[in-house]
This record gives sequence, structure tokens and C-alpha cells, in this order.
Amino acid sequence: MITMALNCAPVRTRSLLAVFTFVALWGCALSITRYSIPEEMEEGSFVANLATDLGLDVRSMLERNAKLDVIHSKYYLDINKDTGELIIREKIDRESICMTKTTSCFLKMDVILSNPVRIFNIELEILDINDNAPVFRRKTMHLDVSEATPPGERFSLTNAVDADVGANSVKTYYLSESNYFSINIQTGSDGSKYVDLVLSGKLDREEHSVHNLILTAVDGGVPPRSGTASIIINVLDINDNAPTFSQSVFAVNVSENSPVGTVVMTLNATDLDGGTNAELIYSYTLYTSEKTQELFSLDPNSGEIRVKGVIDYEESQSFEMHIQAQDRGTNSLSGHCKVMVYVTDLNDNYPEVTIKSLKRSVAEDVSVGTLIAVVSVSDRDSGDNGKVDLTLDQQEALPFLLNKSSEGYFELLVSKPLDREVQGKYDIKLIVKDRGSPALYENETITVDILDVNDNAPMFSQSFYTIHVVENNPPGALLTSLSAHDPDLNENQYLVYFIMEKEIVNMSMSMLFSINPENGDLYGLKTFDYEREKKFLFHIEARDSGVPPLSSNVTVHIVILDQNDNTPLIVSPWRGHGSVVEEVIPRSTEKGHLVAKVVAIDADSEQNARVTYQLLQISDSTLFSLDQYNGEIRTTRMFSYRDPRQQRLVVIAKDNGQPALSATVTIKISTVEHAMTFLETTELPLEYEVFTNLNLYLVIGLGAVSFLLLITILVIIVLKCQKPKPKAIKMPPANRNSLISQRSSTIADSTLISSDAYWYSLFLAETRKGKVVVRQPIIPKGAGYFVSSIPRSIGPSETTDSRASTLEEPRRELR
Repeated sequence: MITMALNCAPVRTRSLLAVFTFVALWGCALSITRYSIPEEMEEGSFVANLATDLGLDVRSMLERNAKLDVIHSKYYLDINKDTGELIIREKIDRESICMTKTTSCFLKMDVILSNPVRIFNIELEILDINDNAPVFRRKTMHLDVSEATPPGERFSLTNAVDADVGANSVKTYYLSESNYFSINIQTGSDGSKYVDLVLSGKLDREEHSVHNLILTAVDGGVPPRSGTASIIINVLDINDNAPTFSQSVFAVNVSENSPVGTVVMTLNATDLDGGTNAELIYSYTLYTSEKTQELFSLDPNSGEIRVKGVIDYEESQSFEMHIQAQDRGTNSLSGHCKVMVYVTDLNDNYPEVTIKSLKRSVAEDVSVGTLIAVVSVSDRDSGDNGKVDLTLDQQEALPFLLNKSSEGYFELLVSKPLDREVQGKYDIKLIVKDRGSPALYENETITVDILDVNDNAPMFSQSFYTIHVVENNPPGALLTSLSAHDPDLNENQYLVYFIMEKEIVNMSMSMLFSINPENGDLYGLKTFDYEREKKFLFHIEARDSGVPPLSSNVTVHIVILDQNDNTPLIVSPWRGHGSVVEEVIPRSTEKGHLVAKVVAIDADSEQNARVTYQLLQISDSTLFSLDQYNGEIRTTRMFSYRDPRQQRLVVIAKDNGQPALSATVTIKISTVEHAMTFLETTELPLEYEVFTNLNLYLVIGLGAVSFLLLITILVIIVLKCQKPKPKAIKMPPANRNSLISQRSSTIADSTLISSDAYWYSLFLAETRKGKVVVRQPIIPKGAGYFVSSIPRSIGPSETTDSRASTLEEPRRELR
């Protein structure tokens, strides 16, 4: 009947009825029936009684062909039309349905009935069970660790993943027992657990070169599940400095929609090693998500982070990057840091800095607190983006500070004493930065020159100079250059040198030396003679041209060095200029007999005064020998009847200088058949002293002769004033250095008793011992001579013979 009525009803009435029917059905569809079941239920398991829950009759469900329509999924469930129950058709794996790690997972389906059509919405919540154990991405992790790695160093490890969610996901990690390593567990922003391997003890490769550890990840399910990974750590013996970042966490802001290629920041890790061990490679660690790596690129060589994808603030407000810097050493080391990138809205107005007033130059002696500049800052933005801060770049290294005088105005003041010699110019970098996110900043550099003040005295490189000058230098020769340094500038730096006056034996130093006042060159004004002057000591002052002037002085020690400029002088045997010395010896002379002694002196010193003797010419080299050190000429054998009666020797005396200087003497030796033997020597006292320093005698010359003459006169006066004694002998006049020699006397056979060389050498040898040798006739016959060796200040001594000789013989016997 309803069908017939519908057929007979007007069209308008049927249309209204269809609308009402659709609205009624839609209202029924809007109601949702929800169920919750755990995953992995067995096939055929009961889920719910749909007939009862939906208020339907079991028979009607069969009659109305009830069916299940699963939305966007497989048919995991089915309807038992006989009982009206919703049952499991196929095991449900929650991780297959909901691939994202969300806390809730729903399976949506519709129950559709026909005749009439009716739809029921059903949502089935799949509850997670702990059916997945944690799994490591790498079952074996290899780490190379230098033995020089300090305790506390962290190493990134591959984290474990668990397909379950919530409490069933990874909860913690455990490390096998180790005395050297421990782990540190961190929680990421999404709740994931990450683990770092931490070095807790000092490694020693020689003691333990390989460490094998087991890392275990445990989830929070009941019962808990776990997964393990093996960690093999090789201890390296080289490249013992790991790269380090200036800080462990960097925070940087980047604007959304930043163009591709925008530099986010540049990392700058440092490695104390050198060469390839200090060349670094930057890379992301496994903790950095793939999405972050898709949006940001990291230059492996420069450490520069750039934008390479589209950044959307509404999609993600921050990104976390875990970056490692690994060196290129044989056993590479790595350092780690975390970079937090915060995405913000644009802050498109830069702050401005304006220099209102500026002193571009100040004296170095200005007081602390002196005003250098007035600076104003501004920003056209508003809010935090319009609030600005002004700072000095490298504030701790500058002797300046900023003082906020009023809103938007700052004063640049001197904060420390200035010193131009330390730094003469300052480039002060003013950095103005707003408080926006990310902050924008500008900088302005001002230059301040420091003016010099005469606050430094000249300084010599040494406090004492010793200068060696060889004698016979040409007058005006450059001896040395003395230079002082004054760190001041301009006239405060211009130095004047002069010699501080000092008199030596009525002679001013300025008469001996001269110094160039501009460059400090020191000159000798005269030719120096080592035999007269050996050293000089004086001071040189350096004075700057500042006001007031400052000065300092230095001590100069001039040492005159000897030069071989004096020829040896032969003093024995004595002979006239250009004459030949004649000596007479008996032909019966034994081997080793002293024929003559050559004595030469040299006014130089040290090696230049060391004289040696050589035979330059000799008539018979087998007959005579010459001692090269003492100049003694002796016979090497006895004379034979074949030897000529006269022998000629030329002796050269040569010093040890460079070049060597020399003098020669010619000795003519005559032999006779007989010779008078010498009598005993008598030591007699002498009332005056004889100068033993022949060098002094040669230097003072005429003065010494006059002194000896005066002594002789005094001795004669004393003798005349004494009471006459019997047999007194009158002393003959002294000549040839007080050597009393009567070469004209002869013995009965007219043979000379001795030679000049012998007597003079004996004289020199005895006078060096403090004695005077006197050659005088023997009393009373007067036919011969005897030698007296007279020690100073002692009385007469007995001769070797029983017969004594004295000077107190009567004068008449000498007439």
C-alpha cells in the first residue's frame, strides 16, 4: 500500500520523502561506534557483538545482507551473519597499519545494511603490544680511539629502534662491564633515546689495544625485550689530538622561506695537530634526522651550513643537528657538537649606528675616563626587534669602554692607560645588534691615532762595550758603531751621541776619540801604541730631542792589541853599529864549551816578543851548535889540526810575530894554542842596586843613565868619607852597564882570557838573579882577571879558593 501510495503521489511529494529518508540515514551514519583491541589477535577471535551494539536483529542482518566495508585498509575483520558478531579475519599488525610512531592507531570501517540502506560507522582502535624487540641499525660498531684521548670524551653510537610505541619502545641501554668506557643516555626532542659512549679511563694501547663491548637496548614492555650490538674499539697510537669546537651546543636562527643557498652558520673546529691530522671533514652523525639533512647542507671542508630546501615555520619550528668534525689523520679523531636551528619570522630592518662626535687622535698620556666619541643607535623595527644593544668587538683587548649616557646614546671612554709604543692606532669596531629573532646587527669602525709623548729614554743594546783596536791604527779610523734605540717618534726619537769628558794624564778623551753625534760611529783620533797605552775606559751618552730630553749612557772599554812592530834588539854580544864581534878561544877547548851567548830583546809582548835564534851562516856546521831558545853557542867537538884558525858565524834573532821581524849579528871566532886559566871568583858587596828590567832601561833611556851616574857619584863620596884602610883598591869607572872589563890586559903569553860574549851573557844571567858581575884584575900580580858575583845587600863571601879577594887593596898598587 505504501508503494502504491508513493506511485500515486505527486512528484513533489515523492521528492520531499526522498530528502527526509536521506537525512534520516545520514543522521544514523553520523553516530560512530568505537572498539579497542590489542594487535596480533588470533583469527576468528571475538571482537564485539554488532547486532546487540547496533540494536539490530540477527535475522535482519542476514536478510538485509549486512557487509563490512574497511576504509583504506585490508579486510582484517568480518561479520558472522549467523551470530551478528564482529570477528578477526586476519591477524592485525599495528606497525603495518600505522607506520608513523603515533600513540593512537585506528582502523575505520562501515557496516552497510540494504533494504533499506543503512550505514553504521565503526572505529577500531588497535592497541600496541610489546611484540617487537629493539634492533640496532648496525650489529657491529667499530670505533678507533687514540690512546691520547682524554677521559670524558664522547663517541656517537648507532641507536636502537623499536617499532613499538609508548612504554613498549626503547627505554634504556646497558653496556657490558668495562674499566675504560661507560655510556650516557640522552633523550631527543621526540622522546627517542640516544646513547653516547664515554671514555671514563685513560687508555694505554701498549697495555690493551682492543676493547670488545656489548651494548644492550631494553624496551619498557612487560616482559621487556632487548637487542644487542657489538662495539669493537681499536686504540690508536698516533694523531693524539681530536678536533674540538668552541662550544658543544650552537644556537642559530633562520628565517622561514630563506632562499636556497642561504648560509646558516659556519662551524670552525680546531685541531692541535698539524698537516693532514689537522685537516677536518665535517659530517652529520646518525643522530641527525633524514628530514633535517634534506633541508640543510653541510660543506665537508669549510663546515658551512646552508639552506637547501624549503623551510616552513608552521611545519617545524626547530631543527637539531648532530655534527662531527673528523680529521684526515691515519687514525682519524672526531669532535662533536650540536647545532640548534630555530625558525622565526623575518626581522627585516637592520639597526643603525651614527657617530655624532669623534676625537681621531689623542695623546698617549691622557687620563682614564677621557671622552673619545659620542655614538647614537636606532632601529626602525618595533618591539624586541627595535631594541638594540651596542658593544665593542674584542672589548677585553681594547683600552676603551662604552657608557650609556641616555636612551639611544653612548659615550666611548678611555678605560686603561694608553701606550703608543705598545699600539699606535686602534681600529674600534662598534657592533649594534637588535633583540629580534634572529637578531640583526650592523657595525661601524672608527680609527683613533695615539700621539707620541717623550716617555721613553734611549736604550743601548748592551750596558758595557769592549772594543779591541790593533795598535798603529790610522788616525780617524772607525772603531765601532754604538747605536741606541728610542721607541718614541719624531723628535722624541732623534738621538744625539757624545763622549762624556774624562781626563787621562792631562789629556781629554775628546782628543783621543770622536763620535758621530748622529749615528754613534766611534773613531780613533790618534795612532795608538800598545807599548805606551793598553786600554781606555770612558762613557758615551745618548740623548733624545724631546722636551724634556731623556738620556742614558753606556761604558766603553777600548783594549789596544799588540802588533809585531818592534824588531828584536841584540844586546849581547855588544858591538858597534855594523861591526863584527870577535871572540878568541883556545884550540884545546873541550866539546860543549860555551863560546858566546847571543841575547836579544823585543819591546813587543807575548808571542811578538818571543825570540828564537838560528845560525844563518856558519863556516863549519860540525864545529858549533846554537841553542835556539837561550842563544848559547857551544862547540860540538874538539878542534883538529885541519880546522882553520878563524871561524865566521852569522846568528839571526827572530821574533814569533806575523810577519816575523829579525836582527843578525856576525861573530868571528879565532883560536889560539894556549889560554890562561881563570882564578877563583870572589863575591864582593856593592853599595848600590842595579836595574834588572832591561825593558824599562830601554824605555826611560837617558833618565836611567842619569840615575846610575848619580848613584855612582854618591858611592864615590861615601868611600872617600870613610876611614882609609890598608890595601884599598880604587874602583875603576863603570861602563857598559857596570861591567868592569879590561880587554887590553893580557897574560904573559899575550892570550886573551875571555870574550865579550861570555862576560856579557854571564852579566845578564847574574843580574837577573839580583847580582852584579864585576870583571877586575887579581891582586897583587895584576896579570889576570877574576869574576865577582855580588849579591845585593849582603856582605863579602869567601871564594872557592883559600885565597880571598877584596876591593880594599891600596890604591897605589893599581897605579
